[in-house]
Amino acid sequence: MSTAETNTTEKSFTAAFFSSPETTPEPSIKKKAAELRRDTIDKLHIFVATDTAGVVAGAKKTLEAVKKYIGERSINANVIETGNMGISSFSPVMDVQIPGHTRVSFKCVSDENVPSILDGVLNKELPQEHLIGQYHNDLHEEFENVPFIHSLPFFKLQKRLILKNCGKVNPCSVDEYVAHGGYTAFLKTITNYTPESVCDLMEQSGLRGRSGSGYPVGEKWRITLTTAADEKFLICNADESDPGAFMDRTLMEGIPHRILEGIALGSYAIGARTAYIYIKNEYHLAIERLEKAIKEAYSAGLLGNNIYQSGYSLQIKIVKGAGAFVCGEETALISSIEGKRGMPRHKPPYPSQSGLFGKPTVVNNAETLAGVPAIFENGPNWFAKIGTEKSKGTKIFTVSGKVRYTGLVEVPMGTTFRDIIFECCGGMSGDKDFKSLLIGGPLGYCINEELLDTPVDFQKLEKAGFTMGSGGLVVMDEDTCMVDMARYFAEFIRRESCGKCIPCREGSKRMFEILELLTHKPAENDR
Repeated sequence: MSTAETNTTEKSFTAAFFSSPETTPEPSIKKKAAELRRDTIDKLHIFVATDTAGVVAGAKKTLEAVKKYIGERSINANVIETGNMGISSFSPVMDVQIPGHTRVSFKCVSDENVPSILDGVLNKELPQEHLIGQYHNDLHEEFENVPFIHSLPFFKLQKRLILKNCGKVNPCSVDEYVAHGGYTAFLKTITNYTPESVCDLMEQSGLRGRSGSGYPVGEKWRITLTTAADEKFLICNADESDPGAFMDRTLMEGIPHRILEGIALGSYAIGARTAYIYIKNEYHLAIERLEKAIKEAYSAGLLGNNIYQSGYSLQIKIVKGAGAFVCGEETALISSIEGKRGMPRHKPPYPSQSGLFGKPTVVNNAETLAGVPAIFENGPNWFAKIGTEKSKGTKIFTVSGKVRYTGLVEVPMGTTFRDIIFECCGGMSGDKDFKSLLIGGPLGYCINEELLDTPVDFQKLEKAGFTMGSGGLVVMDEDTCMVDMARYFAEFIRRESCGKCIPCREGSKRMFEILELLTHKPAENDR
C-alpha cells in the first residue's frame, strides 16, 4: 500500500513549482501537478471522508476496513483521507477511482460494506445501493448510467466557489493545494500589488463579511491599513459560537490551506506581520489539520520571513478558546486572546482602529477569508457578477433538523430559503409539514413559511425584519413544539451570558424560569 507522501517531497514540489517559469513550467513539474490533481493515475485511489461528521458516523472503521482490504489482497493503492463533500447525512462517504475512469462516490459506507463496494468497482460493476454519483472529468472515461455529482438536486443550485475541492482533496497536503492553483494568487499579490491596490480590488469585488452585519471587507481592511501604528494584526474568527453552524469547522477540516491563503492575503492588505486563528478548543480535528497545514506552509516557504524573496513576512498562530458563546463577538474574542476574561467592550473605537493589544486589528471569520483567494484568482469583476446588486458572491449555509439531506450548501446570494430547503436539501423528512426555520443562531429568528421566499440578501433580509447571522439553518416540522424550542434557547442564553449587562444576566434567568414553568406544568393543572 502506498501512503501519503512525505513533507520533504511536498516541500520540493512546491518550491520547484513556484520557481519554475509560469508560462513554460518544466515537464516534470507539469506531470507531478497532473498526478496530484488525479488528471492521470496509475493505481487505485480510495478516498475516505474522515471529517467530524464522518468520524461520528463510523468513518474511522471504514478507513481501517479499506486498509485491511487492500492489505489482504496486496493491492497497490493510495488511501487518502478527505473532508466533507457537503451532504453530512451521507456519512461515511467513500470515493473510489480506478485508472482511466472517473471518480465515483458512495454513501453510508460502513466497514462491513467496504469489501462488496470495492469488489464491484474493481470489476467495473458499481453497487447501486450506496452509489451517490461520479465526478465529471473530461480526462477520464465515465461510467454509463451513473449520475454526475454536480447534476444531483443537492448540488444543482449550488455555486461552489469555496467548497469546490472540499471533500475531494487531501486537507493535509500543501502539495495538492498548490497543484490545484493554491497560493498562486497570494504570491502574485505580494510581488505585484501594493496593500492599497489590494484594498481597491476587495472594494471592487463587493465582498461583505459572512457573519454579523455583513460589513464590507475592503472598507474594513482599508481603515486598518490607513490607521497609523507600529504593529497591526489580523484575526480569523473560527470560534463559530452558533451551536447550529458548522461551516468554519468543515472548511478547516477539509480545505485548511484555503483559509490560510485568505489570511495571508488579508494580512498583506492591512500591513500585518502576525495573524491569529481563534478557534474553540472542542474542534480537535480542525485544530489538528490547521496545525499540520500551518507547519507545511512554513516548510514550503509560504509563511515565515521574506516569503519567496518578496520582502513580506507573516507568522500565523493558533489560539484555542474555551468555547464561550460570547467570544464569537469580536471584542470579547480580542479580550480572550489578550488573556483576559472574554467580555465585549463598547464601540467605538472599533477593532479596525484599536483592537488586539490596542493596535489596529481586522477580525474576519473563516468563511469570509476562505472566499478571498477566488477574487484574486478570477478578478473582482468576475466575483461582483455573482449574487445580487448589494450582496455579491456566495454564502455557505449549514442545514440541519427535519430535512431529507443535512449538510452544507453554498449558493449564490439571492437564492431563497425555500430553494435551499426544498430543492437542495430535498424538502421535509418523513413527509411532515414545514413549521419554522431558525436562522441566526440562539439569538436569531424563527420564520414561518410565508418568509421562505425571502432571498439571501443583506438588505432584503433586513427589510423583512431579520438578519443572516453566520449561516446556521435549523429546520423544524409540524411535530416541533415552539415553546420547547424557546425554552431550550432561553436556557442556552442563560448559561452563556457573560454577566456584564444586567438585562441579559438577570433577564435571561427570569425568561428561562417562566418557560421552565410553562413546559413542566403538571397536566392536571390545565383548565
